[in-house]
Amino acid sequence: MAKLTQQIQKSFIERLGQLTRSTTSLRARMRQRFEAFSTPTEAEAEPAPAQALTRVSAAPDGECLYAIGDIHGRHDLLERLIDQIKQDRQTLPEGTKCTIVFLGDYIDRGLQSRSVIDFLISDRLDSFETVFLMGNHEEALLRFYHDASFGKQWVRYGGGETLYSYGFQPPNTRSSLTSHEAMQAAKKAWDQVWTGFRDRLPKEHLEFYASLKTHHIAGDYLFVHAGVRPDVPLDQQSDRDMLWIRDEFLDDAAEFEHVIVHGHTPADDVFRDNRRIGLDTGAFISGRLSAARLFGTDVSFLETSPS
Repeated sequence: MAKLTQQIQKSFIERLGQLTRSTTSLRARMRQRFEAFSTPTEAEAEPAPAQALTRVSAAPDGECLYAIGDIHGRHDLLERLIDQIKQDRQTLPEGTKCTIVFLGDYIDRGLQSRSVIDFLISDRLDSFETVFLMGNHEEALLRFYHDASFGKQWVRYGGGETLYSYGFQPPNTRSSLTSHEAMQAAKKAWDQVWTGFRDRLPKEHLEFYASLKTHHIAGDYLFVHAGVRPDVPLDQQSDRDMLWIRDEFLDDAAEFEHVIVHGHTPADDVFRDNRRIGLDTGAFISGRLSAARLFGTDVSFLETSPS
């Protein structure tokens, strides 16, 4: 039974990763396949070989960087991973500076979303330097905070679980398009949730969400939630790309000035090549919350095991 459950989780993560790839890229791939079938070729192309890991990247001297992927409301896994990091820290040379970079998406999809934020702003991490990046799900919460009409869209990708964690039940508005009266009732229900959420969201939580950074640079690494747009200088990158980009970043072959450490796109395992390190392992469903450990030129990984 446990093996079957893991297979189901793996399949779900794979499907989620596929579904979240952009439609623009999907259309491009479909067009390429159509052209391949339409154009005679002398021989079938061989699949591209896996890229050899040849790039040497380094953390700042005397500093160990831990980067944690998408948490998505799994406070239980976060506690376990922080315990692992604390144990690992004991193996470092005395005087080493330890920094934890959180890659965003602390909330949504998991019912412990509020508890995750309570943990992150508590004194439990005081022995570390911390960097908190914004994910697209935190951006969504802030958008809802300022615009009640966004709630219907937010709950489609996990905002309902966050609202539940703060003590609110999202309105059931599936029938809101059946009549004008139903639409008005749905709007009123969302206005009530929105007003209550704004009134009861702890001030410390709002300040935390508003303080989140879009990116962080340390040594040879650039930390960002989703990725960056190829061929665009860092100072010209848009916030939207850094929070939302997928295929244009993932599918490009060129190396960046820094190795990009990111989350956002779930996969069954951590990913590493000469361009990027991907750390979203679908924790909210898989039970695997992953972190990269970057010390000197060494790169290794920590993760929670599914219970």
